[in-house]
Amino acid sequence: MKKSLLAALAAATALGCVLPAMAESLITSDRVGPSDAPKKMVFRMTGDGPSSTDPTWAAGYTKLYTAFIQNHPGWQIELQMMTGDISQEQARLLEQAKSGHAPDCAAIDSFVLPLFKQAGVLKSLSPYFKKEEIDQLFPFVRDGVTGKDGQIYAWWWSTDLRVLYRNKTIVPNAPETWADAKAAALASVKAGMEGLLFNGARYEGTTFDWLANFWGQGGKLVDEAGKPVFADAANRAKFVKAVNYYRDLVEAGAAPKRVATIGNYDDFNAAAIAGTSAMFVGGNWQYRQLQNAMEPDEFAKWTFSPLPGPTKDERSTGTGGWTVAAFSSDSEKVGMCAALAREVYMGPANELQEQLPTRADLYDKYDVFKSEANKTFATALKVGQARPGVLVYPEISNQIQIMMGKVLTGAATTDAAVDEAYKAALDAYARL
Repeated sequence: MKKSLLAALAAATALGCVLPAMAESLITSDRVGPSDAPKKMVFRMTGDGPSSTDPTWAAGYTKLYTAFIQNHPGWQIELQMMTGDISQEQARLLEQAKSGHAPDCAAIDSFVLPLFKQAGVLKSLSPYFKKEEIDQLFPFVRDGVTGKDGQIYAWWWSTDLRVLYRNKTIVPNAPETWADAKAAALASVKAGMEGLLFNGARYEGTTFDWLANFWGQGGKLVDEAGKPVFADAANRAKFVKAVNYYRDLVEAGAAPKRVATIGNYDDFNAAAIAGTSAMFVGGNWQYRQLQNAMEPDEFAKWTFSPLPGPTKDERSTGTGGWTVAAFSSDSEKVGMCAALAREVYMGPANELQEQLPTRADLYDKYDVFKSEANKTFATALKVGQARPGVLVYPEISNQIQIMMGKVLTGAATTDAAVDEAYKAALDAYARL
């Protein structure tokens, strides 16, 4: 053994090599930074990171995180990954925060941010962002992250919207109305496709993607006090009409029955890539995902347009997005959390994923947001609406998801399902 070791050393010397200890990777599935770093911050995250299922995004985030940790020597970030069940994950995070067991820093979906603010579990990030940066936030974003005391309690770094994707070789013209969409979907079925796909399972995306059909008619989910009003005298007919649009698509065969089980945008990408569907309701971020996953000639067949409405003048879309917020009582960790939001997500991650920035000035900074696709997305944002920042919204969404399942499977009439959802939402509001 001694001779073998000497021979190996001699060979290395002859080749001009050095034999240092094996270099440790700075990026693993659950860690960023050296394993023996003296300081550690725990970050609970979505797939927007080095473990992204999109290879291009994973590589991009690996570079961003590597640069970040090199700029913060002595630190390690422990990564905790959320599952795809966002509503359940966010509910668990809130309960952990209330009991003092939350991670130091975490991604919070913008639609549940009011619950975290109300619970008083978030640390102020105001000291870490300049007034000029805060002033550049879109008004609905700035209002969403600001507490009653005027402090910033999260950094909302991306926003998004929903559009109608279509294969131009099957659906050459952009559907402007629900009737147009149904006719195009039926034509795609005749061409051997599944028809129009959309989220219909117990999933926040089911509610949010569908709400545009209600909002486009001028429907209101809650009043100024935050009380549910979506099925009161002023809104019920609009709500029922929007629900029946989806119901009719399934009953007519323009949408497959399996939409009642879909609760993941990746399913739409898979269907588009496999050539089994020519239309789906999806998010703006999926445009780049399709581009990354498809051969150029196949991707060239795909485009998108604003979501259709009952008439071409009654249209809307939902605008959402993710925030980064701090829970730690350690000021150094709060500062590290803010630095992560600033250096990785605010701008660089927007560019990488083409996730629409929440700061107006970033649209001029990055060339990618000057593309025709992103200009179209920006135009669609003009009729966009964010989910109401009220405490009862998560339960409203939950009840809409339950209602949609009953309607799409034929387990209940639309009227009965809507009435049940409305009563449950009002009961939840009364308990607040």
